[in-house]
Amino acid sequence: MRLSMLQAVMLKGVMLQGVMLQPAPLQPALRSGRRSVRNVLIMLAAVSCLSLCGSAQTAEELVNKNIQAKGGIEKIKAIKSLRMTGKINIGSGIIAAEMQENQRPNLVRETFSLQGMTAVTAYDGATGWQIQPFGGHKDPELMGEDDLKDLLLDADFDGPLVDYKEKGNTVEFLGHDVVDGDDALRLKVTLKDGDIIYYYLDPDTFLEIRKEVQEFVRGSVRESVYEMGSYKPVAGVMYPFSISQGSKANPSAQTTAIEKIEVNVPIDPADFAVPASLKTPEKSSGMVGIR
Repeated sequence: MRLSMLQAVMLKGVMLQGVMLQPAPLQPALRSGRRSVRNVLIMLAAVSCLSLCGSAQTAEELVNKNIQAKGGIEKIKAIKSLRMTGKINIGSGIIAAEMQENQRPNLVRETFSLQGMTAVTAYDGATGWQIQPFGGHKDPELMGEDDLKDLLLDADFDGPLVDYKEKGNTVEFLGHDVVDGDDALRLKVTLKDGDIIYYYLDPDTFLEIRKEVQEFVRGSVRESVYEMGSYKPVAGVMYPFSISQGSKANPSAQTTAIEKIEVNVPIDPADFAVPASLKTPEKSSGMVGIR
């Protein structure tokens, strides 16, 4: 331990009128002061340790509170299938119809209908495929790995926070942040594939009010922002009925108003399955398009 200036002077002694005065013994008050400083340092070290240890516990606690706020794990797991229908405003007064169907464990089908045409993206648990008539592609096509990333997030029936350890995800609590002028609790979720989702929870309800997605695609980062609100219970589980999506600069570029959510509805497994036209030996081998 380094000595204080007062202690250094006392230990060296002082020369006064040619007489060397020996260091005076430490007074009781000074000894008491040293003990007080030592006690404060011990307390600070303990608080620092508790803070570091508590951050992981806080992340786990917030995940549990989020799950409980949605209705609890039993009610969440009781839902085996889901169908959401609504309208999406993509700007300039253009409104399209949307539908998303999910079935456990990880099947998803999404449709986007406008001006008599319907785009389809689907994942059957192993392969993603799509029909994109707005881009001039009216026949089914297999999805590439980059295009599949967003769909895989939607295919996660309960979302990345539920059973996150079993899914290979990690969660960190990053403290408080501000969303639209209001306080929020910020969680960082690192997915198994390395992509990152930042969740912002309402500190009163512990429901998600915002999420920022960072997807790493061929050396670059693809970012998107979602804002959720107007939560309502369906079969005892809370779902957002208002969702906006865009960039950080314009998070409300597209807004979706959910009109209806149905749970445990029968869905034909064929709706998710890869179309027969994509199951030819050539296409299954991945040689499609290679000349």
